[in-house]
Amino acid sequence: MNPELLHRDTWVEIHLDKIENNVKELRKYLPPSTKLMAAVKADAYGHGDLQVSKIALRAGAEGLAVSILREALFLRRNGIEAPILVLTPILPSDVNLAIENDLSVTIFQSSWLKEMRKHKKDPRPLKVHIKIDTGLGRLGLRNIQELEEILPMLSTEDIFIEGMYTHFATANREDDSFFRRQFQLFSEVMEWAKDKGLEIQAYHCSNTAATLKYPECSLDIVRVGVGMFGIYPSKEIKRDTPISLETALSFHSRILHIKKVKKGSVVGYDTAYEAQEDEWIATIPVGYADGWYRCFQGFYLLVEGKKAPIVGKICMDQLMIKLPKKIPVGTQVTLIGKQQGEEITLEDLASHIESVPQEIPSMIGYRVPRVYYYNGKPVEVLTERIWQGEKCLV
Repeated sequence: MNPELLHRDTWVEIHLDKIENNVKELRKYLPPSTKLMAAVKADAYGHGDLQVSKIALRAGAEGLAVSILREALFLRRNGIEAPILVLTPILPSDVNLAIENDLSVTIFQSSWLKEMRKHKKDPRPLKVHIKIDTGLGRLGLRNIQELEEILPMLSTEDIFIEGMYTHFATANREDDSFFRRQFQLFSEVMEWAKDKGLEIQAYHCSNTAATLKYPECSLDIVRVGVGMFGIYPSKEIKRDTPISLETALSFHSRILHIKKVKKGSVVGYDTAYEAQEDEWIATIPVGYADGWYRCFQGFYLLVEGKKAPIVGKICMDQLMIKLPKKIPVGTQVTLIGKQQGEEITLEDLASHIESVPQEIPSMIGYRVPRVYYYNGKPVEVLTERIWQGEKCLV
């Protein structure tokens, strides 16, 4: 990629055709009656919400899920017409905005419903999905009694109950006991709702892990996030899943500066690294302001297919690596992805910081340009200036 288009020697590559193929594979794996809702929250886990939404819908997704209202409004104002569910409760005062933009919202609090009705002016009903907390302990009604208490506030003409859902805490684990308990609780709530005559259009509970591991639990909709990007929820699921998913994202930069330091020389803030011998040290224009935080100290980058350890403390805008030999300025380095037979995976990085793979692309900041490819050809370059500007329009 021509750095003149990016305005810096650091960029992320995202292969839309791989996301498209992943969605198609997941779609084929589902029962024909089950719809696929693509989770594009948090800028599609750092992959670009608008770009991923378009390709996911083209590949067979029937709807989208976002985390906050602003994310949904951004998609609507950029031409996305598909159903969108906002997973985090919106402000009650934003109810008219949700209706105007044909958005579905998450509800589970009677206090929210009371406050919402003070603001609601639009005569059209608000589309809602009732959230049930079956064990994750985050958001939702915790039992049938709480659902019974809120029911009178839902049996009104200004509310359209579009869905009911829960979220699994351990679907990625080999031990399925807690998963089974959660699914049983949700099944009991579903039966209660049907017995009460509630007209709920769709029930959904499966994330990527449950979609791949427990297809019998897919219900009416599955909410797929990480799987679209080629991220498996666990090594066991990757081993046992009959479908192949491809990682869509890689992260690259170039050597900005190189120097040979003598044994005993120090590198970086707080003299955190001391050369054990005469060493070649390179500076790379990536830092914690780009999302490459200090938690990655002790890890490495790939240079000419070799592991080059990060030395010293990662700075705001740069980091330093130890090279095996003198390597020219301008040489490409890889932070995520393949290079000459070696590879740094999201799983490798997640293991280093004791996290999950999906956190890694979500950390990469807005300053890093995104270059989108389809079938090996660049189709869009999203730079810092354009990206910020688009986001600010919301």
